[in-house]
Amino acid sequence: MKKTFTFITIVFINLFTNAQNSTGLSEINKDDLIKNVKILTSPDFDGRLPGSEGYNKAAQFAADKLYELGLKFAGDDLYFQYLNVEYNKIESPAVFKSIVDGDTVNGEIGKDFVLRGFTGSNSFTLPVVFCGYGISRPDLHYDDYEGINVKNKIVIVFKQNPKWKNDDKDWGTNYPREKSLVAKKHGAKGILFISLPNDAKPQPLIGSVMHGEGEQPIDFPQLHISLDAANTLLSKTGFSISDCQTKIDEKKKPLSMNLTTKAQIEVSAIYEQNARTMNVIAMIEGSDLKLKDEYVIVGAHLDHVGSQADLLFPGANDNASGSAAVLEIAKAFTNGGLQPKRSIVFVLFASEEQGLNGAKHFVESWKKGYDKVAAMINMDCIGYGDSIQVGNGLSAPNLWEVANQIDETSFNSMVERTWKGGGADATPFHEKGVPCLYFVTTNSYDHLHLPSDKVETLNPVLYEKAVKLAHLTVMEIANGNYVREEIIK
Repeated sequence: MKKTFTFITIVFINLFTNAQNSTGLSEINKDDLIKNVKILTSPDFDGRLPGSEGYNKAAQFAADKLYELGLKFAGDDLYFQYLNVEYNKIESPAVFKSIVDGDTVNGEIGKDFVLRGFTGSNSFTLPVVFCGYGISRPDLHYDDYEGINVKNKIVIVFKQNPKWKNDDKDWGTNYPREKSLVAKKHGAKGILFISLPNDAKPQPLIGSVMHGEGEQPIDFPQLHISLDAANTLLSKTGFSISDCQTKIDEKKKPLSMNLTTKAQIEVSAIYEQNARTMNVIAMIEGSDLKLKDEYVIVGAHLDHVGSQADLLFPGANDNASGSAAVLEIAKAFTNGGLQPKRSIVFVLFASEEQGLNGAKHFVESWKKGYDKVAAMINMDCIGYGDSIQVGNGLSAPNLWEVANQIDETSFNSMVERTWKGGGADATPFHEKGVPCLYFVTTNSYDHLHLPSDKVETLNPVLYEKAVKLAHLTVMEIANGNYVREEIIK
């Protein structure tokens, strides 16, 4: 049962007894949302990797839509706000083969392996060495590389860090690039990551461009292989990969070993340290003389993880769904003839998947004062699942209650569960003291960063409700029916 907060009173118009034209709801429909998601996930946009031609096409598509709606330019160059990011385009061919007793087992990309987003390029057939968690911290009395020679070999390591240390970041190798650089320092030529097999639900072979600190190892292939592929490589040791994790975790000591198997790897990637990409920004100017200099920011990230050797990661739910929602809400205001009292800024962020780079750049470039931002509304993964969740309610409870009361009146699809601290592109705003809401759907991540994140998997009915709820929330804030609160960090 949902709990109704009593610490504030907000008077809402009756959304479904009054004409929908008064709210712009009639402009929001699932067919238009799905249509735009289909466009954003098309092969022509190539998975929307920032710095790529595909992402640029997606940004131009969004800008054209905003222009057609008559929204005001709000970027550095018309609708575009530029920033530089790392870029790594993975080309064909992509080869991974296991060689056991002279027999070759061909790996299939997407099934047996994927490449890390910032893999380096190289081609070789070399022996494989198992190196546990891939950690080398003699100062912490733990070193998976002690007493094992990995020079001119391929190491296989767990992608995640040990769970028996409270803060895995303390190991200094929290991201794949960081573990890759450790392996390279010890003389390895490439690295094979594996998910923790003893997890209740081991992480699947996801496409990811999160990479961590340090220089780009451009000649050092980074692959994520399946547990079956890992067990093939360990088949002559008498241990399964699950056995290895169990032994290491029980004793909290390394269990590194030379394998008698080999792996053949061929990877080709084009790396740029400073590739240009862009946020897409537009604005509706407020109509009230006192409130027009206050802002509601409505955002979603446009980017995804791209493609790998012609394997497309479409990113329908993550986050074509949120991007299409921003465009649809903008349409509801303009085509609905709505004139908000506060100004509304619509933003499609670049490079969320690489570490919120677009949102961070937008926040650091904001010149109007953070105290002038009444609220930030973020939408991320709102097209798949079975109910609506609105995050950051523990940091901005009054703002959360705006959405909650609208939902109770009109949709009854929002769960009570929430959190504090921002989340994804809302985080940089939260850190500046801006009240934020993060719209997402529950059980939303079954296809996260997988080739299966396609438009066909979406829940159009729930998706439409989530966008309408977000729109009405934005409308209440923009019309001055929310007083900016001090957030709880």
